[in-house]
Amino acid sequence: MLQLITFSVLNGLLYGMLLFLLASGLTLIFSMMGVLNIAHASFYMLGAYFGFQISRSLGFWPALFIAPLAVGVIGALIERYGLRRVHAYGHVAELLFTFGLAFIIEELVQMIWGRTPADYRIPAAMNTTAFELFNTSYPTFRVFILLVAVLVFGLLLLLLTKTRLGLIVRAALTQPRMVGMLGHNVPLIFMFVFGLGSGLAGLAGVIAGPVFVTQPSMAGVFGPILFVIIVVGGLGSLGGALIASLLIALVQTFAVALNISIGNVMAKIGIVHAPWILDELWHVTIAQIAPVVPYLLMVLLLIFKPTGLLGRRM
Repeated sequence: MLQLITFSVLNGLLYGMLLFLLASGLTLIFSMMGVLNIAHASFYMLGAYFGFQISRSLGFWPALFIAPLAVGVIGALIERYGLRRVHAYGHVAELLFTFGLAFIIEELVQMIWGRTPADYRIPAAMNTTAFELFNTSYPTFRVFILLVAVLVFGLLLLLLTKTRLGLIVRAALTQPRMVGMLGHNVPLIFMFVFGLGSGLAGLAGVIAGPVFVTQPSMAGVFGPILFVIIVVGGLGSLGGALIASLLIALVQTFAVALNISIGNVMAKIGIVHAPWILDELWHVTIAQIAPVVPYLLMVLLLIFKPTGLLGRRM
């Protein structure tokens, strides 16, 4: 039991920090621009494929720096020459623009790299065992992913709270007109934040690609859960996004690890099989309902606490 708890916590923290890398960029973009970027997970997919392609020529370590930078530049250009023009027509136009952009990126990926999963492998130097617990090894690369995510969170926090640039960005989140009147280039700040958010998603793709399958459908796997995270954490709250990412990841990880039926759970708390409960439902496992739990949590929060865990406004 202790082994199950330990490795579930480790895997939950890993998955949660990876989700935070994705959700942090989306949270920054929404906080400043009010844009719910449906194509955000597509930048994650681009990061994975760019990392795969660059690592084949230059190795994994150059890819770790070049791929997120390339994705960030692409995101900044999309904001400058596409989203900025659409922004004037309201939120519906922005949603349609990013919705179409997600399909375009997916089709381009399939045209270039094909529909089959890419052979994106863990670098040989990290394809080792980091430590052993209960006679079970834990991979070095998974520890590396966790450390990178924690480092990025720390750097992002320092950037937003301890630097002049962070002060300007945070001011532009709530008072863009006042920031513009003080002589700062607000459209340039918007482009920087959109590029930064896209680059963070690209970084998540580079480090997650070798562990999770790098394929054209990977954006669809993470896309919906990102919006759950920013709603549960609170729209525009970076701290809320971190808490929601870890909460959802740990709940899903433990649900999959336990993998016992609802009937067994009911029996342990003294509830017998009632005739009005379908046999099929009685034999459903917790692992099967784990993917539904985050969305159920989101619905309940929207009903009882629409601002989310740490959000201050709708």
